[in-house]
Amino acid sequence: MATDILSTDFIQLRDLHPGDAGWVVQRHGELYWVDEGYDIRFEGLVAGILANFIKERGPKDRAWIAVDGQGTRQGCVFCVWPDDATAKLRMFLVEPAMRGSGLAQRLLDAVVDCARLGGATKLVLWTHESHRAAGRLYARNGFELLDEKPVEAFGQPTKEQNWALTL
Repeated sequence: MATDILSTDFIQLRDLHPGDAGWVVQRHGELYWVDEGYDIRFEGLVAGILANFIKERGPKDRAWIAVDGQGTRQGCVFCVWPDDATAKLRMFLVEPAMRGSGLAQRLLDAVVDCARLGGATKLVLWTHESHRAAGRLYARNGFELLDEKPVEAFGQPTKEQNWALTL
């Protein structure tokens, strides 16, 4: 039965529904506090990005909320379009119980497919070096690490990274 919990077969990827925005902000704040030691400024960053997404959502911008059979949110990812040739991955999160289940790959595939179908020539993202599992996922999927620089982010020393996938 334990393997059923980690299966993504029962996960539905859907668009934003009422209440999802609050969950996205809350879970980013909580998980990045526990996992990275990030302070409240990180939650503020996510809230701002999400508010802008909701207010100015373009025709190609997408959100995916991963929901299990009981309606529990298990992850999310967003794709925005800074320009017609560039898609940008934003606010990628997988609940700890679903890590290692393939859900992260499924969410990343949704963004890559969206970028390709939308006519992007590249898919970009910004992250931190401390998110090593995410970095391995990006590298396995053909993303190239473009640059990194040491910073203090949300109360923690880390390295900012920019990644890109040529489509």
